[in-house]
Formats: sequence, structure tokens, C-alpha cells
Amino acid sequence: MLETELDRPAQLIADSAEPLPDIDDPAFGAFFDRYADARVVCLGEASHGTSEFYRARAAISRRLIERHGFNIVAVEGDWPDCATIDRYVRHRPPRDLEFTAFERFPLWMWRNEEVDSFVRWMREHNQGRDYEHMCGFYGLDLYNLSGSMQAVIDFLDREDPELARLAHLRYGCLDPWAEDPAVYGRHSLVEGYARCEVGVIQMLKDLLQKQVDCFGAECEEWLDAAANARLVKDAEAYYRIMYHGSAESWNLRDSHMFDTLNMILEAKGPSSKAIVWAHNSHIGNAAFTDMGMNRHELNIGQLVKEKWDARARLIGFGTHTGTVAAADDWDEPMKVKRVNPSLPESQERLSHDAGIPRFLLDLRNGEVARGLREGLMEPRLERFIGVIYRPETERWSHYSETILPKQFDGWVWFDETTAVTPLPGELRPGEHREVEETYPFGL
Repeated sequence: MLETELDRPAQLIADSAEPLPDIDDPAFGAFFDRYADARVVCLGEASHGTSEFYRARAAISRRLIERHGFNIVAVEGDWPDCATIDRYVRHRPPRDLEFTAFERFPLWMWRNEEVDSFVRWMREHNQGRDYEHMCGFYGLDLYNLSGSMQAVIDFLDREDPELARLAHLRYGCLDPWAEDPAVYGRHSLVEGYARCEVGVIQMLKDLLQKQVDCFGAECEEWLDAAANARLVKDAEAYYRIMYHGSAESWNLRDSHMFDTLNMILEAKGPSSKAIVWAHNSHIGNAAFTDMGMNRHELNIGQLVKEKWDARARLIGFGTHTGTVAAADDWDEPMKVKRVNPSLPESQERLSHDAGIPRFLLDLRNGEVARGLREGLMEPRLERFIGVIYRPETERWSHYSETILPKQFDGWVWFDETTAVTPLPGELRPGEHREVEETYPFGL
């Protein structure tokens, strides 16, 4: 058979790829020691509902935490929800009347057995360690506006009653829309002004004037309040501009996540090292995808590369087919859906055609074969599945062009994958479980 344009890169991948052991094999994480000299290691996913991606990120994270001193796990989840998890993993008591983490759509994205297992491992890892040597769990995203507003107010009610009175007044402007902030965005668009902007900005400024030593357990509450105040400020702007265009709102959201990551790293000191869990669309360098080349969008991956260069490593994940947990549309029930085989002209099809079920492809300069790097420099389609999957319109709904060796420092491949397993629902009347068994997800 004559060699086609797609055959040669697939063969080069087969020649260069390093087959990976099973995820549960302790040797799996050791393959990623090569990235441990970084300050920030970003671990992606091609969908929000694939078990192998979560389990692989957990295995890699355990290795980086245990062997290489990483002390921050920052995820594409909301700060107040992740703060609930963080109090559990670092053996701090839950707050009075603390809400259950991740109760809003999409529940399965973080409330799944794969995440629960890793969270419980973090708690066990931290057991008996000095507080400053524990690994924390943080959220970078900005969607839980109501949770962050309440967290700031609760904190100030305890610590600074005078500032708390101001917080009640300033956040009172947003309170009618706190549970559905998109409505606030529509009102601002019609009225032509940002009615709540000044108050939330000033609230953040007032909190940031507080001097905090963030190495002890007692200062975590200050850091938490400042992060929540930043979330409220950015969420107010996000919902206000989301109707003006996708690039502007996308850039604000990813800039918020990057700024929050920086805040955590600075608070934890110059020796701190972070692992980021987020979708490929957030952690692959957007400058070398359709996002940056055509849509003027940036992302966390691009921003950490610009700041830390070789001390930031971006690891993407891909699959050819299998099952995924996803919804038909926003706020609709989760389904286990069959993933279409990857398109012939895609990055995924090259990896599939390489014929290795599970592998790591090191894409760094000097580590990847020259011929392979050159062969992959042509833009190709790459699949992005979020919490919504529409296989019937997959080409237009879920594919975008990327330059793989510029987008990522490493590519982790699972040829066939399975859906995450959601945690069970709420307790039935009369049913009881011990707190220690169910916390932090409060099932």
C-alpha cells in the first residue's frame, strides 16, 4: 500500500511513543518524573466525563506530590466548593452550616468516584504532616457566585464586623441574581451600565489591604475570603460581558483562573509547586490552536507558558472512542454516551493509527524525534468534549484545529475509554451514614 500523508506521522508516533503500564501500576506515574522540574504542571482532559483521564491525573499527581514536593492541586472547579474539599484533605473542621460541594450542574464532573478516591488519598497523605507541608486542594473557576458572596460575608461577620456591614450593602446589589447571575448580565446589557461593579471591586480592594501570613492554618481563612472576593468581582464582570462575545468572556474566565493560581503560588511561597487539572481547551497553549490563531482567545496554558516558559509543562490527553458521561444540553441530565470514532483528519486518528493502546508522547524540543515534530507541525483537528456532547454534530460542535507539539509538552493517549462513575445521590429519608464516611461530598 502506498504511504499516504497520514500514514507517515502515525508511523513516527508508533516509533516514538512510550507504551504506558496500567494506570493502577505504580510505574505509571514514574513516566512523568521528566516534568517534575517545573513550577506548574498542567494536566488536561479531552472531556469532563472520562474515567481514564481522572484516574491518570490522580496517579501522576500522587507521584508529583510524594516524590517531587508539589503542594498545590488546583482544578477547574469553583473556589468555595473546593474550599470544602480542602478543609477535608488538610484535616480542618468543616464550617458551621457548610454547603455540600458541587451541588450544581454538572454534578458528575467532580462528584464522581474517581475524584472521591483521589481526595481521600490526599487526606491520608496529609495525615500527621506539619500544616505547612500538607498539599492543598483549590478551585480556580468563577461560577459559584452565591457561594463566594456568602463565604466573604460569613468570614467578615466573624473577623471584621465593620467591613461585614459594608459587604452586606455592596453584595446586596447582586443578591437578587446570585442564584442565576446570567439574569444580571441580561439586565446590565439592557440598562447599559454595570450597577454592581463599583461595590464588588471596592470589596476586593478592602480585603486585599489586610496583611496575611499564609503559611499557617490560621491564615487560610483570610486567603479564602480574598479569593472569594476576587471571584465575586470577576463573576460580576463575566456575566455582564458574556452577551457581548465569546472571546471576551472566555478570556476573562481563563485570566481569572490564571490570577487565582498565581495568588495561591504567591501565598504559599517561592518553593511552592502546583498541579492544575483542567480541560485540554484550558491547559493547551491557545496560541497554537484555533482559539488563539482565529478567535483571539487565550487560556491558562498560554499564560503559564508566557510567565514560566520551560518551568510550566502542559500535558494533553486524548482518546479514539469509548463512552463518556455528558449531557445533551446545559442543565440537562447526565447520560453515558458512546463516543464516535475520531475523524480521519484528526490528531486522535493519528494516535489511533499508531496502534498502541496507551502511551506517552514527549513533545518537548530535544525529546521528540525531529521528523515527528516536523510531521506534527501541520494544523490538524482535535476533539474537545465538555459537559455537553452532541455526536450528531460532532465535527462542528467538538473539533478545532491545533498544532500538537506547540500546544502541549506531552500527549497521553488512551485508545478506548470509559465514562466516570458518578457518586450516588442524596440520602433517602431515614437513611444515615457516618460523617467521616461521607464528608467532603456530603452524600
